[in-house]
Amino acid sequence: MTVTTRPATPADAAAIQRLNRDDLGYDHPLDAVVAALADALTSPRDLVMVAEVDGDVVGYVHAEEHRLLYLDLLVNVMGIAVLADAQGRGAGRALMEHVEGWARERGASGLRLVSGEARAGAHAFYERLGFVTTKKQLNYRKPL
Repeated sequence: MTVTTRPATPADAAAIQRLNRDDLGYDHPLDAVVAALADALTSPRDLVMVAEVDGDVVGYVHAEEHRLLYLDLLVNVMGIAVLADAQGRGAGRALMEHVEGWARERGASGLRLVSGEARAGAHAFYERLGFVTTKKQLNYRKPL
């Protein structure tokens, strides 16, 4: 299985929507994914890459510049998903290596990400890539 990565295009929206639903459990409507992807693809602060095997999208990553008034620039991994049958075959690693290179080009001091407490397999993957847990926190949301 040969994995290749490339920048996402608007035509990848349906594949990204399926990955979000099947791998992450987020069943976001396709029209909303299309709109969000279009915004990300035109933003100089966002990166969206896909991983392919034999021309089929098997994974994606979305990262963005993370600017704070109390830390140096970081790149925040907003989402990464790889099809279950493609996991462990290099797609996730290839996507994350691309994010790391993009972050270095921007002069970022590091990468950050947030991962759900129950995603033990993802946690092990991130640790193999050199990520370390820096803190545990609560995630709050207020509907508008």
